[in-house]
Amino acid sequence: MNSNKRNMNEATNSRGNQEYSGIIGGSDSFTIIGTSGIGKSSAISRALNLIMANQIIYLEEPYVKIIPCITVQCPYDSSVKGMLLEILRKVDGELETTYYKNALRARATIDMLIGSVSQVCLNHVGLLIIDEIQNVVNSKNGKSLIGSLTQLINNSGISIGMIGTPESEIFFGQAMQLARRSLGLKYTALPYDAYFYKVCDTLFRYQYVKHHTELTDGIVRWLYEHSAGIISIAVSLVHDAQEIAILNQKESLDMSVLQEAYEQRMGMLHDYIQPTVQCSRGRKTKKKSCVSKQEEKAVSKTTEEIQENLIQTLVKQAKKEKTDIVELLKEYVQVEVIV
Repeated sequence: MNSNKRNMNEATNSRGNQEYSGIIGGSDSFTIIGTSGIGKSSAISRALNLIMANQIIYLEEPYVKIIPCITVQCPYDSSVKGMLLEILRKVDGELETTYYKNALRARATIDMLIGSVSQVCLNHVGLLIIDEIQNVVNSKNGKSLIGSLTQLINNSGISIGMIGTPESEIFFGQAMQLARRSLGLKYTALPYDAYFYKVCDTLFRYQYVKHHTELTDGIVRWLYEHSAGIISIAVSLVHDAQEIAILNQKESLDMSVLQEAYEQRMGMLHDYIQPTVQCSRGRKTKKKSCVSKQEEKAVSKTTEEIQENLIQTLVKQAKKEKTDIVELLKEYVQVEVIV
């Protein structure tokens, strides 16, 4: 805080030119852009819990309370005043102060709020996270909100992280001053590889139906093509399929139940999920699988390793319980044949 204040006081030289240094100017502000449901907000929440663990930093000399990070939602109408008041409200919730009430009582204008929010952030906030930043794209107040955030960065010197969907990337690319402050990470849909197989393998460990279903190549490929590589959709498919299986008293997580869950529960997502990729060549249209040969080899290798470990486990169990290995393999083989 003292370093930022000293830099701002010494920012003007004899010719009147500003010479910001360090984080002044938003050089360390960033964006995280990714498809809806890919896990942006969850990853940020997890990271913040690991970093700050909902703790406030107390300093004695000078005595000050610092919130390592505050997360706010971008207003649906990109209201500048709404955003600034929300920041004050979140600070009051953490520090038990009255900045928000004082701003309402004084009927503060946007210019007054930018000054007070800048001072509050300079004194009490380390990082400001703004989620759902894609709301600025289709709003007439979008540029005004981004302009106010730029002024907030320059006045307070804090870092701002903006989280949004890919449509916000086009907005930030319109001007150099926006693009410079929006460098960061991109979360895209998962490719069809061994990692996606491991995700599915983890999901299938959480089966609450009576009859356990083993994971196969066919199920993994089906889940990928019907989730477009988005983890939240794959989780919803497995969850809803088990719910349907329990309600229908089928008690088995097989392909027919998964297909039923996709048709009944995911109807609104059908326009955004294409199980196959259309490839046009001349006048003919040919359907092409969304899985490359190299990716299929990687998944097949992982499948073989898991199946080998399963068989070894069953052999040890058969020896221990002195039972026939065929009896233990019966259910597994039945599932394989059905798929």
